Amino acid sequence: MESIDFSHLFQGISTLLTSDPVIIFSRIFLMLLGMLLVYLGKKGVLEPLLMIPMGLGMAAINAGVLFMPDGTQGNLFVDPLITDPNQLVDVLQIDFLQPIYTFTFSNGLIACFVFMGIGVLLDVSYVLQRPFLSMFLALCGELGTFLTIPIAMLFGLTLREGASIAMVGGADGPMVLFTSLSLAKHLFVPITVVAYLYLGLTYGGYPYLIRLMVPKRLRGIDMAAINKEKNKHKKKPRPISSGEKLAFAVVVCTILCLLFPVAAPLFFSLFLGVAIRESGLKHVIDFVSGPLLYGSTLFLGLLLGVLCEAHLILDPKILLLLVLGIISLLLSGIGGILGGYIMYFITGGKFNPVIGIAAVSCVPTTAKVAQKEVSKVNPSAMILPEAIGANISGVITTAIIAGIYITLIPFFK
Repeated sequence: MESIDFSHLFQGISTLLTSDPVIIFSRIFLMLLGMLLVYLGKKGVLEPLLMIPMGLGMAAINAGVLFMPDGTQGNLFVDPLITDPNQLVDVLQIDFLQPIYTFTFSNGLIACFVFMGIGVLLDVSYVLQRPFLSMFLALCGELGTFLTIPIAMLFGLTLREGASIAMVGGADGPMVLFTSLSLAKHLFVPITVVAYLYLGLTYGGYPYLIRLMVPKRLRGIDMAAINKEKNKHKKKPRPISSGEKLAFAVVVCTILCLLFPVAAPLFFSLFLGVAIRESGLKHVIDFVSGPLLYGSTLFLGLLLGVLCEAHLILDPKILLLLVLGIISLLLSGIGGILGGYIMYFITGGKFNPVIGIAAVSCVPTTAKVAQKEVSKVNPSAMILPEAIGANISGVITTAIIAGIYITLIPFFK
């Protein structure tokens, strides 16, 4: 009987010990980070639906590295960089997540599914009742999306690369995925991973920004009480019918697709969700808001996790992308709160500035963060309707900006 070669029996350990020190450190760090994300997801500090599969995938992909037949190191999860059609056919039969990555992730389909699910959850009533207020806050909440581009270019990124990472400031994962896929495909994997990692962190980070920028006495402003007082002196806003909301979805979707055809799949997916909701198609609503949305988010998290393989993300630009991503989200949060302050002064103190951060369109996370921080100061205060309105406007505005970037930036050499 031949002796057993333990280096080939436990290949995950063997590939780790025979790698460069940088790879060894990176794999161990990413395994530990993955475990941490699962823990933080379980505790509710980060979004569990996304972070638990992402964290477990991150740990598994960096542990499950083996020696391939040609002597190189690889895995049996996914090969995101494969381009040769013949190799792809072989890989589709071996790597178990490759079909999902190739046919849903790398072409933006999974982003469209998530956006459709978000559309079904959106009530556009507040946007239609107060369109100018909602869109003003949404534009303020895009500050990072605009300002990060020149900052990125100062650090040596191209305009396309800068626009792709700047979209992180819109706090809308599908938009980042779609934009980077269109403008900077070579950085598609790291930018998308950075985006979703930071979007999970907004739930833990933005409360501190709110506390830093908005004093307690302003955080406690109760919009429900203010609106009740207003309604005593003037007529209540007219309720928006489902027919009007459906017409809004159809008209706006058509106009945006006409203006920005390259982002038409995203516009279509979002407003199809809104149209399904307002048409009262109960069984379809249940499917899109349930199995489709949650299933797509699950596989999105899994794929993001397995794309965090040490060999893959050790690009010299990764650290820069990490820094720019957090700058973009920080600037957008600051811009949203500043927009809230502007409305506070315009209305003579009858607007809670915290609402502004909900314009950073991480639906519905930033709206929930805003309400939670207000409730800590004044448990009876209610700002959620206004926050959701800003949230929805932020989604639409982020989609428009993505369409503008994807359409115009290729014209600049």
